[in-house]
Amino acid sequence: MKRIIVTGGAGFLGSHLCERLLNEGNYVISIDNFFTGSKENIKHLFDNKNFESIRYDITEPIHIECDEIYNFACPASPIHYQRNPIHTFKTSVLGILNMLNLARECKARILQASTSEVYGDPLEHPQKESYWGHVNPNGIRSCYDEGKRGAETLMMDYYREYNTDIKIIRIFNTYGPRMNENDGRVVSNFIIQAIKNMPITVYGDGSQTRSFCYCDDLIDGAVKMMNNDNFIGPVNLGNTYEMTVLEFAKKIIDMTNSKSQIIFKNLPKDDPIKRQPDITLAKEKLNWNPNYKLEEGLKKTIEYFNNYINKI
Repeated sequence: MKRIIVTGGAGFLGSHLCERLLNEGNYVISIDNFFTGSKENIKHLFDNKNFESIRYDITEPIHIECDEIYNFACPASPIHYQRNPIHTFKTSVLGILNMLNLARECKARILQASTSEVYGDPLEHPQKESYWGHVNPNGIRSCYDEGKRGAETLMMDYYREYNTDIKIIRIFNTYGPRMNENDGRVVSNFIIQAIKNMPITVYGDGSQTRSFCYCDDLIDGAVKMMNNDNFIGPVNLGNTYEMTVLEFAKKIIDMTNSKSQIIFKNLPKDDPIKRQPDITLAKEKLNWNPNYKLEEGLKKTIEYFNNYINKI
């Protein structure tokens, strides 16, 4: 039985990861400061004797015996990471520094959940791992974009200097049950607005593109990466099926039988115009490919938000 730490374990993706790792017979320790994570996401795991939840902020050092560390701690939506940008940056940079030191101490393998935001507003499309990005270093999104880039730098430097056992994944737009309803992301925004028959807010003219990956597929890729002995990354994990935000809004209206109208608002600063992963490397090195069709994943997500709204 491996002892596995999941930082951000009470978050949207972290909670799905904890569940997966427990189902595989591991002892799982969730570390979360509950800034955006929620006990609701993991309360169904509390009775599992192999699960532990610790309220803690990884910007401070921590010492726990472990075999593996999945570092998923960091607000991932603009509304939340811009709410306290200095703390967001500290979570990415000081957080990974503390986790890398813990990995060295325990001789543990560590996986960093990086992001497609390291590519910024990309000039290359689709984005390959070899692309260095087009990032504004002093804009309102920089706390997240540059924080994650800095975290990748530290991962690689610990690998080169101390031979730390590292893995880096770059997560593209991911959705599914347990998304935070107030995180301002396009999937949760549109679904909630549609269920409530409220106007659906599209920023800009809706021609910007996104590619959406269902959470179970993403977690599968992360676990495959952690268990791969011959590849450190970085590797893109995401779905290659690309569509415009306007097309996506219409799909949500259709799938929820909503009476919502679409309204247009100004595009936020530094919002990426195109986002689509090149996953050739993930296919080749991890034998990974997303399995969920968009409609299949959206059906589960709409059902989750329907139940959530009915409970309120």
